[in-house]
Amino acid sequence: MKRTIFTGILVLATGAGLLMAQKGKDKNDKSKDKNQPQQQQQSAQSGPKTSPGEAQALQALIQAQGKPDETIVAAENLLTKYADTSFKDTALFMEAMAYQQKGDRDKQQIYAERVLAANPKYFQASLMLAELTVQQTREHDLDRDEKLAKADKYANEAIANIGAAAKPNPQLTDQQWEEAKKDLMAQAHDALGMSALQRKNYDGAIKELKEAVEGGAHPEPAFEVRLASAYQQSGKNDEAIALAEKIMNEAQTPQQIKSVAQSIRAAAVVAKNGGKPLNAPAPPPQVEIKKQ
Repeated sequence: MKRTIFTGILVLATGAGLLMAQKGKDKNDKSKDKNQPQQQQQSAQSGPKTSPGEAQALQALIQAQGKPDETIVAAENLLTKYADTSFKDTALFMEAMAYQQKGDRDKQQIYAERVLAANPKYFQASLMLAELTVQQTREHDLDRDEKLAKADKYANEAIANIGAAAKPNPQLTDQQWEEAKKDLMAQAHDALGMSALQRKNYDGAIKELKEAVEGGAHPEPAFEVRLASAYQQSGKNDEAIALAEKIMNEAQTPQQIKSVAQSIRAAAVVAKNGGKPLNAPAPPPQVEIKKQ
C-alpha cells in the first residue's frame, strides 16, 4: 500500500470517528431524561458540539478524499464557514495531502505547518514535514544542517506523539491500531535514516533504517533499499549484497527499486573484490509502493 494511501485511510478513520462520536452525543442529548443526575448530564454534554451544517461540510470533505482539487475546495469551505471548527487540524492536513498529490510542495509545507500550529500533536503532519524537509535538502545547501536538524525534530516529535496517541476510531481493532502505529513509527525512523545519510553519518543511518525495516508491521521496499545503500556506502559490502539480493528477489518489489538494488549490489561486489568502489546511485528519498 502506498504510504500516501495509508495516511489518507488514517485521516478518514479519524474524521469518521469524530463524526460517529458527535452523532452518538447528539442522540444522547435528545434522549436524555430530565431526571438524569446532573453529573451524568455533564458527562453527556462534554466534548465539542457540531452543528448540522458543520457536520455536512466535514462529510463533504471526507467524500472528496482522493480528488485533490475537490478536497481543497471542501477544506476551505469548512475552514471559512466554521473558523472555530474542532476539525481544523484534520481539514488542514487533508488540504496538505491534496497539495502533495498535486506536486505543489510549497503549499504542502505551508498547510502541514498550519496543522501543527493548530495541533502540535498531529503526528501525520510531523511525519509529512520530516520527509518533505529531508527531500528538499541538498548536500551543498548553506543551511543544510539547519534543515536536517528541523527534519530530525519533526521525526522525533512524531515518534513521541504516535506512542501516546489514542485509537482514532472505535471501529479499528486494537491489532489494526497497533500495526498502524508500528508502520507510522517505521516511517519516522526512515526519515531519521534519510537525514543521517545526508550527513554521511552511515552508522546513524544504519541504526535508524534498521528500525524502519524491522519495526514496521508491513514490509516497505523503499526502506530496505535505503538500508542497503547505507551498508554499501559505509563499506559493509556483505550486508549490502545480501539485502540487495533479497530486495531483487521479492516479487512485490517495484521495478524501480529493484534497479536501484541491482546498482547497489554491483557497487558492493566491486568494492568487496578490491576494485575501486562504484558510486551506487542513492535511492530516491520517497518511493511510492504500488501493489500489483
